[in-house]
Amino acid sequence: MRIAVSGAHCVGKSTLIDAFLSVHPEYAHEPEPYTVMVEDYGEEFSAEPCVEDFHRQLEFNIERLGRHAPGENVIYERCPIDFIAYMDVLDPNNIAPLLEPISRHLDLIIYLPIEQDDDDNAEYPKLRKAVDRRLSAILLDDDLAIVNIPVIEARGSTARRLEILETAIAT
Repeated sequence: MRIAVSGAHCVGKSTLIDAFLSVHPEYAHEPEPYTVMVEDYGEEFSAEPCVEDFHRQLEFNIERLGRHAPGENVIYERCPIDFIAYMDVLDPNNIAPLLEPISRHLDLIIYLPIEQDDDDNAEYPKLRKAVDRRLSAILLDDDLAIVNIPVIEARGSTARRLEILETAIAT
């Protein structure tokens, strides 16, 4: 199963993926594009979030998605919709050519929303909240009509989110 964990920055994607991989070593892990691009390829990004940087990450993410065939067990930290949401928040005129259904790349999206009790010490808190709202509209309300696979919203502690993910892959 090809699973993407989606959400704005600092919502616990890495933490959930680490917990999942500790009980599912049979899954390959595709880390956050930003991390791979910086640490493995030495790329540099702007000091402030910008559409161009998110577009580069989107392209990288799509290329990585294409490396895994249907039926492979892989968990991705982020999916194309994450980057579309960031770009749409920063400049709504930039996303039109990027819209396409994602079912050929993924089987399931686990969406981690910002929790109400989250301490907002994350970088760019206004951007984080705006992206969370946009992701919710795209993923849960199918606002852009590009979500054609199951999306499961996972709230609560890491243990609770892992339980939700486990239930989703068992069905």
